[in-house]
Amino acid sequence: MKWFCAYDIAGQPRSLENVLCLNFEWLVGLALVCLMFGCLAEGTPLGTALLNALDRVTTRIRTDTELLVRATVGFFFVSLWGLGNVILTPELTTDVAWIPWLQLGLAACLIWRRTMPLTGLGIVFLFSSATAQYGVFHLADYPVFLGVALYLILRGLEIEPFGIRPLDIVRWTAAVTLMWASVEKWAYPQWTDPLIAAKPSMTMGASPELFMQAAGVIEFTLAFALIWTPLVRRTAALILAGVFISAVFEFGKIDAIGHSGIIVVLLGIAADDVRAKVRVRHAVMAPAWYAASLGVFLLLYYLGHAALFGGLSELPVI
Repeated sequence: MKWFCAYDIAGQPRSLENVLCLNFEWLVGLALVCLMFGCLAEGTPLGTALLNALDRVTTRIRTDTELLVRATVGFFFVSLWGLGNVILTPELTTDVAWIPWLQLGLAACLIWRRTMPLTGLGIVFLFSSATAQYGVFHLADYPVFLGVALYLILRGLEIEPFGIRPLDIVRWTAAVTLMWASVEKWAYPQWTDPLIAAKPSMTMGASPELFMQAAGVIEFTLAFALIWTPLVRRTAALILAGVFISAVFEFGKIDAIGHSGIIVVLLGIAADDVRAKVRVRHAVMAPAWYAASLGVFLLLYYLGHAALFGGLSELPVI
């Protein structure tokens, strides 16, 4: 939303009592039904057949995941160099003349595997620089950049700290990024009003308010699914990648550049063939973990905003 519409991070978000309305509860309930269905299907012959089909279809992506990430991130940084005054995302601008050239250099470092860690360190530097300029709360939208940075560093050094795969690290940061962004859709639905007015077909006949509630719930559910069982997370990654790719045709090259990194990450997650034994408790516990995640992100967003912009005396009533 920040790339195409006016926004005010310091503005007062919609109150939680207005966010947690009846429509919101129905949408969350429907999302939980879909999530539990995916968990229950995973341990069945149908789930196994779907995983086998995914393995066959995504073989080439799985084999070349690292190469795809390097090529896509390289394209991303070359595009930012062409734009000239952008740090990582379209709304993060800078007047520092050498930043574009640094980003071009980071793209060049992706040509060789040994220099991939330099690109990762450069992303961390750019993220830190943007945080210093725009604040922690603004950059909380983009932890996936840190995940990509760690992926490049660890793959370049060929290490897996504590046995954790680099792809899993970037998967978790992608999930956090999208769950945080979904809360923003509920907290500031008015930011999208100009976009909906210009493209009313986006809402598919729903009211703008219901559309934003549904968009946030769908995004949060799919993001949560990225940290769940193999079939669920791979399916969620495919759906999210499809959403991001389809948005490019609607919003153009800025959207293509800005979302290129997360699209390639999602494709890598969809192609990941690591499997785990799925038990009934995964379906039974899904609502509890989902509710806990929803509560944590709502609390972090609203309490963090109140502490940074409104003062602790203005904490929201929950």
